[in-house]
Amino acid sequence: MPSSDMSPERKPLHPAVRLALEMGPLVVFFITNQRADLFTATGIFMAAVVASLAVSYALTRHLPIMPLVSAGVVVIFGGLTLWLHDETFIKVKPTIVNSLFGIILIGGLFFKKSLLAIVLDTVLDLPDEGWKQLTLRWGLFFFVLALINEIVWRTQSTEFWVGFKVFGIMPITIIFALSQTPVILKHSNPPKDETP
Repeated sequence: MPSSDMSPERKPLHPAVRLALEMGPLVVFFITNQRADLFTATGIFMAAVVASLAVSYALTRHLPIMPLVSAGVVVIFGGLTLWLHDETFIKVKPTIVNSLFGIILIGGLFFKKSLLAIVLDTVLDLPDEGWKQLTLRWGLFFFVLALINEIVWRTQSTEFWVGFKVFGIMPITIIFALSQTPVILKHSNPPKDETP
């Protein structure tokens, strides 16, 4: 499987910049919800997500799949939240996004396709077996995130859900990603010798 869809003109983002672009809209969402209400926070969250995508594209000339899909769902379900004045729509957004990625990854394996490099916008160079293991693990992880979101928003207050969405899901995801390091190291292809 190709490691990525990197093109010669594409510029990689510094990890700190990437984290800021991913976390920025969530932090804005959290702060606005604390100072106003969920509906105001949803509107500002939608604008912040679109702005984050625009900055990402300006810096890299590339739109990563995962943030792009997530932004699309934010705009659709955020719009429904505001239009119908029903907070349920914005609360189920993480469930839908994570379930969608889980279905894409696990479904791809049934067709002997590992789509993880595309979904996570990664530049790892792994053999098929490595991609297969990581794809299965990430696919299951996305389903777990969807389940966690359903449990939290259905059993806790809106304020708790917003806080958990910002300060719970990201650390869980980082810990899970780091826990996959042994698999990556085990299957990593050695760097190619570029000497003539």
